[in-house]
Amino acid sequence: MAAEYLVFATSLRPGSHSRLMAEELVRDYEKIGAAAELVCLRENPLPLCDGDAAYDDPRVGPITEKIVAARVITIATPIYNYDANAAAKNLIELTGSAWEDKIVGFLCAAGGALSYMSVMALANSLMLDFRCVILPRFAYAQSGDFAGGQISKPEITRRIQQFAEASTRLQNR
Repeated sequence: MAAEYLVFATSLRPGSHSRLMAEELVRDYEKIGAAAELVCLRENPLPLCDGDAAYDDPRVGPITEKIVAARVITIATPIYNYDANAAAKNLIELTGSAWEDKIVGFLCAAGGALSYMSVMALANSLMLDFRCVILPRFAYAQSGDFAGGQISKPEITRRIQQFAEASTRLQNR
């Protein structure tokens, strides 16, 4: 059965902080009884979008079907050079119209505090191109919020829990 809440961990790096955030969100969804699925792009590599043959790659169809079936989609992304990573953008380019009319939110992991608005270009694209509803609450963490392969700041886990609650409320309207 397809998950109503789909969470993409888009970092390709082992030990990814944004993946830790994605895993926390899935646990929070499970606590409130929401059917959630984590899709890690490191474990489910996609071809680079070339505007042609990549769309027919056999790895793209199953991911597209998951997006079509979901109501709420979360992109957990590292922030590189003041933007979501290339893998997140590639995912959207490959799956295109499957994003139409979805509720979309973001979990961001960055090196510092100054990139907190960096997902706005991607959010605007999703709103304008695919009429997505962007969840106005997102979680943003920086490198000092993690230690020992886990989220070390209670404030970040609280924000992720609030994100889960806000997304389920919005989805149920």
